[in-house]
Amino acid sequence: MYPAEIVKPMKDELTSIGFDELLSSEAVENSLSKPGTTLVVVNSVCGCAAANARPAVKISLGNEKTPDNLVTVFAGVDREATDAARAKMIPFPPSSPSLALFKDGELVHMIERHHIEGRTAVLIAENLTGAYDEFCG
Repeated sequence: MYPAEIVKPMKDELTSIGFDELLSSEAVENSLSKPGTTLVVVNSVCGCAAANARPAVKISLGNEKTPDNLVTVFAGVDREATDAARAKMIPFPPSSPSLALFKDGELVHMIERHHIEGRTAVLIAENLTGAYDEFCG
């Protein structure tokens, strides 16, 4: 568990642009049961979350098509919500950071940590926008 004062700015990077922070398994279930598309960001304190994942998500939201719902859980902090979100991402192993796009509650696109590390935010954003173009209305 990380101290709240350390993770708050990292959470704020996403909540300040419209992401709902999920703190319980019930919140995850409710969010993923909504119709339409939902982007789930498994946030993290690691450098690749700061330099690549969160900036990529911000860039991707400038696309013409975007997810209907934006939610985030924080690995290593909000364990219950993170475990519930990861359970919905099976068969992919737990990974943080990671980015998952759901459509009508079904996982349709996944970007794991190994797709984030060593890639630029722009390249990751292009991956996301391709998924938005395919799955988002």
